[in-house]
Formats: sequence, structure tokens, C-alpha cells
Amino acid sequence: MTDTDTQHHRKIKSFVLRAGRMTTGQQRGWDVIFPHQGLKLENGALDIENTFGRKAPLVVEIGFGMGLSLVEMAGNELDKDFIGIEVHRPGVGSLMNEADKAGLSNLRAYCDDAVEVLRQCIPDNSISRMQVYFPDPWHKKRHNKRRLIQPEFVASILPKMKPGGVLHLATDWENYAEQMMEVMSAAEGWENQAGENQYAPRPDFRPLTKFEKRGQRLGHGVWDLLFEKK
Repeated sequence: MTDTDTQHHRKIKSFVLRAGRMTTGQQRGWDVIFPHQGLKLENGALDIENTFGRKAPLVVEIGFGMGLSLVEMAGNELDKDFIGIEVHRPGVGSLMNEADKAGLSNLRAYCDDAVEVLRQCIPDNSISRMQVYFPDPWHKKRHNKRRLIQPEFVASILPKMKPGGVLHLATDWENYAEQMMEVMSAAEGWENQAGENQYAPRPDFRPLTKFEKRGQRLGHGVWDLLFEKK
């Protein structure tokens, strides 16, 4: 197989690895908390009720960064269980550390490729809300094909959602927002909660990050899309 063939057959991934050192808190989260509160791809299909010790609506977030907004959400919605999926260890360590400091028992995390976690670990008809906030925009046109929100990925999500479950996307790149709207509007089995081709106002459950506040001051837009499984 040639290099060109390899590129064409490369499977979609939810991430690009970037190296980074850990702070003391991140290292603590990774070394001390993650072994007890973390989830692992190699353990296979997840028993959600057993993991959290209860039956509750499940929220899954892909690419939570340093995890501060996800910890805030989990603290604000204690009636729900949260699973974050992030490939960067410093971010996972940060999330685990902050969740432990906040005393949260309704938050777990994977440190792996979200595409594989969803495929191998998350049961069908289990997710009440899935969140993908500010994914890498791959803003150069020749790199747009690397964006996560593509028809193949969206189709793979649908079986994992409960009927009425919501996929919530957010981006600060207008071109990516337009692509998201195009992909989601054409996808089978989804309905735009805001109406056809309409973006939604930021829902109260999505925290306004420092990054987003700065963008607002500079006049940058943010686009939210909420699509419900029919």
C-alpha cells in the first residue's frame, strides 16, 4: 500500500496528540485520582449504573481540555452522571484533580480516542446529552477533512443516544459552524431543536469560559447547535 493509499484509508480520530508537561495538580490527578476514578478503553463495555452506583441521565463530553467547565457542569447538575473523553494526559489529570477537590462523585473520564471509546465502551441508547465544545477547527481549507464533525462520526453517535437525546456542538469558527450545520441537517435521525438551519442561544448548562468571554469582548462569535435524536 502506498503512502497515498494509507492516507485515504486512515480512520477518523477525535484528536491530535500534543506533548505537554504536567503541573503538580495535574500529576496528582493522573497518579492518585485517575487509577480510582478513571475509565479505561481496554476494560471494554461499560456498566454505567454499576460505575456510578445509581441510575441517572448520562452526559458525555468529547475533548474537555483542562476540564474546568466540565467540573462546573457536573457540580451544577448533580442529578446527572458525566463522562469526559480526552486524549491529553494533562487535561485528564486536571479534570480528576479538580473533581476530587470539588468532592464530585458523578464524574469519570477516559484518556483515549473518543471514536474508539464510543465504539467499544459506551452502550447503545445510553446517552442523554453529548457535548463537543470548541473542537479543533483545522482552519486551513486543505485540513478541513480532519475536523471531527463529519457524516461518518455523526452517524456513529446516533445509536449511542437515547431517543430524545441531544447532541450539543459549539464552535467559535464561523466556517466550522456552517459545516456543522450542513452535516447535522443532512444526517438521518436528527432534528434541530432551534428550527431548520437555525443556531441556538447558549443554553444555561454550558458555562461561559474565560476564553469565550475574551472572545466576546473582541467581538468574536460563538455558534451553538442542539440536535435531538428523533
